[in-house]
Amino acid sequence: MFYQRVLSIDQFNTSSFLFGPRMTGKTTLLHSFKSVEYVDLLDPDLELSFRTDPKLFWQQISALPKGSLIIVDEVQKVPVLLNYIQKAMDTLEHHFILSGSSARKLKRGGANLLGGRALDLKLHPLIADELKTDFHMDRALHYGTLPKICDLLHDRQTDLAKQHLKSYISTYIREEIQSEALTRNLGAFNRFLNVAAQCNGQIIEFANISRECSVPMSTVKEYFQILEDTLIGFYLWPWDKSERKKARPKFYFFDCGVARAIQNRLNDPPTLMETGNLFETWLVNELRRICDYTRKEHEFTFWRYREEEVDILISNSRGPVLAIECKAGRGDLRRATITQFRKTFPKVPLVVASLRDNKPRKIGTQEIWPWKQVLVHYKNNL
Repeated sequence: MFYQRVLSIDQFNTSSFLFGPRMTGKTTLLHSFKSVEYVDLLDPDLELSFRTDPKLFWQQISALPKGSLIIVDEVQKVPVLLNYIQKAMDTLEHHFILSGSSARKLKRGGANLLGGRALDLKLHPLIADELKTDFHMDRALHYGTLPKICDLLHDRQTDLAKQHLKSYISTYIREEIQSEALTRNLGAFNRFLNVAAQCNGQIIEFANISRECSVPMSTVKEYFQILEDTLIGFYLWPWDKSERKKARPKFYFFDCGVARAIQNRLNDPPTLMETGNLFETWLVNELRRICDYTRKEHEFTFWRYREEEVDILISNSRGPVLAIECKAGRGDLRRATITQFRKTFPKVPLVVASLRDNKPRKIGTQEIWPWKQVLVHYKNNL
């Protein structure tokens, strides 16, 4: 099934990096462009050829017509090609779309990032607007929204979808972690991954995870960095003007289905508590995806004061513009939370994003919006 992606690279009329986790549909999207040359570095023979003799790449693209569009898939596998890509942009006026599932090698290996000549774009799992009438919240929370998984669920192949999600973990560890030599101790990393998935959407206690995994706390932090660098998850930091207080972030996996697969929970329907955590995970991810696709310059944090907390705080360069509390049921915020939040942010709108409500409600001064309304408001009004 073909999904019309919101991200339209050709609208920018310039070269671009396109990064995203595996199975988000990068290759499918790239094949939709009419390029003069498509270089697939997943082909082991081609990768070896260019790794052995990078100048061969330059010779081939030099023979193409001036101003050609060239796609290089999985560019991080042979980072040295970026030197020739920059040369081709400057002297041959070629345009490039450079994709990959990990920017770690490029950023940390000192690779040529083209000096601002290419946009930094990300492709995520499918958002609700891309799935349209095929979007079902229960499916999104239970199995996530990777395109292949959505295809299988659409065709009612639920068991096969589960198998793909389970294999995603082993494939990810083998191809992203082992092949790129990000860590030598795969056993310890695997233990960490299971514990990290259990902590999805929660404040990270590095010392506790260190004890559970039997690895040093510094290694735990390095493992979380690997997940972030390979786009499998991201930190959500607390909002605070004091940098020293940003020591306890939350961590979210990029897809609910992947998080549940790591937890070995795919055969069981989410519990009520799990549904709340998954809904929060999905909404944080959905808002970040919309932000990336619409190129909004927003920062996402959460707000916490002692025992009071609000799940999402969205800020622009002038400060916070919207606060969102996620509720899987039809509850509202505690009065103490509202009172303390208003002391800190008297003019910032605070809404409850409801999983179950179909129409907006108001309890006192507290506004409760259906999740769809929250997304529309963020997309169109911020």
